[in-house]
Amino acid sequence: IFIQYTFAQNSSTYFIVYLKDKANSNYSIEQPEKFLSTKAIERRKKQYISITSNDIPVNKQYIQAIQLQGVKIVNTSKWFNLITITNVNSNQLNAIKTFSFVKEVQEIKVQPSTTIHPKFELEKETTEIITSSINEKQTTSFDYGLSYIQANQIGADCMHNLGYTGSGVTIAVIDAGFMNTHILPTFDSIRTNNQILGCRDFVTGDTLVYEDYPHGMNVLSCMAGNTPGYLVGTAPKANYWLLRTEDIGSETPLEEIYWAIAAEFADSVGADIINSSLGYSTFDNPADNHSFADMDGNTTIITKAADIAASKGIFVTTSAGNAGGPPWYKITAPADADSALTVGAVDSLGVITGFSSRGLTFDGRIKPNVVARGHQTRFATSFGGFTQGNGTSFSSPVTAGAVACLWQANPTASNMDLLYAIQQSANQNTAPDSIKGYGIPNFCLANTLLTSIAQIDNEIGFNIYPNPVSNELTIQFLNKLKTEQAIITIYDALGQVVTSA
Repeated sequence: IFIQYTFAQNSSTYFIVYLKDKANSNYSIEQPEKFLSTKAIERRKKQYISITSNDIPVNKQYIQAIQLQGVKIVNTSKWFNLITITNVNSNQLNAIKTFSFVKEVQEIKVQPSTTIHPKFELEKETTEIITSSINEKQTTSFDYGLSYIQANQIGADCMHNLGYTGSGVTIAVIDAGFMNTHILPTFDSIRTNNQILGCRDFVTGDTLVYEDYPHGMNVLSCMAGNTPGYLVGTAPKANYWLLRTEDIGSETPLEEIYWAIAAEFADSVGADIINSSLGYSTFDNPADNHSFADMDGNTTIITKAADIAASKGIFVTTSAGNAGGPPWYKITAPADADSALTVGAVDSLGVITGFSSRGLTFDGRIKPNVVARGHQTRFATSFGGFTQGNGTSFSSPVTAGAVACLWQANPTASNMDLLYAIQQSANQNTAPDSIKGYGIPNFCLANTLLTSIAQIDNEIGFNIYPNPVSNELTIQFLNKLKTEQAIITIYDALGQVVTSA
């Protein structure tokens, strides 16, 4: 089989044009059906999340005014109210900077390489092709083969035994390419059952992702692969959007913008979960590098995009990063996002790997949130076989698939309800640290916790919104406590009392 990876061919200069407003837009928050899918709107309603101005697309008049300068429009971001352009000369750039609606312009240079970026080398170099099935059969719903340990370690097999396989839940996989996903036998079932809802390539601007680098396919197989005796993913019945944002031949801040736009797209089409096995810290141009101070949850555009996605009710799962050794050591963006579930890597015995990026965040928050198997994790290869390799790129999707099962089991729960239950189910939840966070989660225990909470909610009858909270929190009592007094105590993620009234 001949494999050819796709690389950009020419160096390019891009400009990010940040806009001041969305004045005189053709859209309004009173008519969200014009720019959001029914599923996206229902996700917000279920979690008491309002439609806001950042849901409104970029002003078409602004786009047209810039396009009339003769430049190429690459993409737009409604969450950050920006337009990316290229093929720009100095006169065009100066004219654009004078527009009254332009806030600022940022330049990004892309110098492509014909080699794979070093951040993928860990996963590439430590893999070994394995095509044999495990001899010992497990007494479970599926014949997992060698993927049993990674599923069993976090209780995903337990969720499968209860009948929860991710059915009805949509996962957007934001990654570097999905080579041969359309022909590999392990994805036969998701193709036959139309579980691949669509593909988008935000690097090239088309819908072709099956000819690109296979990293996204490897990641997808940890969730969606289904070859009994060899590999069964943690969410074999979930639906999937395949979104490419990573150009493996270069590393620039432009890829963070691609990621943000992909997250916007995932939101608009109604995705429930985003899995991201990408991380950013250093770039081809050292001037663009992030510092550890940037890992504060509020600085990088990709981290802010992850938190915005969570604010729309999406459950965001992201790899901690493979920078646990020198010189970086720490998590990479967007792993510092406070509303994302950041996943580190352990081996089959639960021992942390040397490469798994460490916390805390710069502002002192617990990261990673949890850990899962990222050492010798089982996944599919682009040649049709199976392999075991290393990376938080694999511990994240193993976990994300289990999240889909948990949400299927608890459809009325919010994304933050799930995150809290997952953390509380983990094996060091009483003493989280900067290496494993809350530890290895137990999804069947998380399911029990959520079921118990739901029972209490039904007895008392109350709603809490918005979730996640911003400046105001509303608690609405529905029945028993309408005429009674209540003591409300609010705890933070570490179990410490924030306030009581």
